[in-house]
Amino acid sequence: MSSNDLLVGLDIGTTKICCLVAEPNDEGGIDIRGMGTAPSTGMRKGMVTNVERTVNAIRQAVDEAQRMAGCRIDSAFLGVAGGHVSSFNTSGMIAVENKTITQRDINRVKETALALSIPMDREVLHTITQEFKVDDQPGIIDPPIGMNGVRLEVHVHVITGAINAVHNVINCALQAGIEVNDIILESVASSEAVLTPEERQLGVALLDFGGGTTDIAIYSGCRIRHTAVLAMGGSNLTGDLSQSLHISLDSAEKLKVYHGCCNPAMITHDQYIEVPALGEMRPERVQLSVICGLLTDRVEEIMEFINNEFIRCGFDEQINGVVVTGGSSLLPGVPEIGRQILERPVRRGVPGHIGGLTEVVRDPKYSTAVGLCLFSVNQDSSGGSVKSIGFREGGRSIFARIRDRLTSFFKG
Repeated sequence: MSSNDLLVGLDIGTTKICCLVAEPNDEGGIDIRGMGTAPSTGMRKGMVTNVERTVNAIRQAVDEAQRMAGCRIDSAFLGVAGGHVSSFNTSGMIAVENKTITQRDINRVKETALALSIPMDREVLHTITQEFKVDDQPGIIDPPIGMNGVRLEVHVHVITGAINAVHNVINCALQAGIEVNDIILESVASSEAVLTPEERQLGVALLDFGGGTTDIAIYSGCRIRHTAVLAMGGSNLTGDLSQSLHISLDSAEKLKVYHGCCNPAMITHDQYIEVPALGEMRPERVQLSVICGLLTDRVEEIMEFINNEFIRCGFDEQINGVVVTGGSSLLPGVPEIGRQILERPVRRGVPGHIGGLTEVVRDPKYSTAVGLCLFSVNQDSSGGSVKSIGFREGGRSIFARIRDRLTSFFKG
């Protein structure tokens, strides 16, 4: 197997770092060849807090993936998240020059839509064409070249991130010996792995419930309508257990993973568990219902924030279902709380479109890593002409790379 044929996804998360090696298959998906994971202790809320720890964890995950796949990894597609990520929708309109729409008209209307001021401390991660409108005909997905009309409109979704936060993640990968092929928003990547074409068409919200953040992507008519990052995730649940039960964060995480539940119907009030105490104090017996109550309260709060985001963004009525994925979605009871608060059908999403070592990655906590590889196979399927920034280092300024990205966007 040639290393040139491989796809590598590198998910640098708050609680774990995952490196996935795959290759395209004939069905438009990927075959898994290797995977490596390492605890992530140098990240917080999707942002680097300790470079050395993050670099070492990346190396550990990459080395493990290399051994399993029997290859050398030199580059990867990198996921990005964090509270610094934001998005907005914009539109542009022009008069068609000769009544028949040409590529020049497509370029002009996109230029008009992107004629906006981006703060100097922010970088455009993705520009996503949502739809075109010719005269009074909306909902045109592909560039309407050859169509007749006098007025052409385009609607675009733009995702940006803080330059320093994005480059800190990139620099960690570079220091670990990994060239970054591209940066991809984690909710966009996870959508590739877990959503069906029918869900994208009907209208669905993807919730990537990770360790440090919960990433949101709203689809309707097969296009991304809104993205957001909520700076709350599984680490908040762990922190609640640690503070309320007076135990270490490590003990709280194990308690959450092995005994956690946020569905009171799944436990009885006479169930107890021994909880390790700090220092030399004797362990204490705690009712599982107390643990369940703490986790339930926090998950309900996160779902309330998500519901408020649905309403705030203006696409609430287009969401007909919710798919929750990510490692924290494995907590029993999460879909049930989602159904109650979001008042929509909710399912737990696991990675699909995969072959090879499927038993290794068919788990919600690997959705982003799988999606990073799938994204590189078919970028357009994630939401319509998704153009990402193409971070390929080589001494060129960030502004030169932005210009290249925009040039690619205008041609798409």
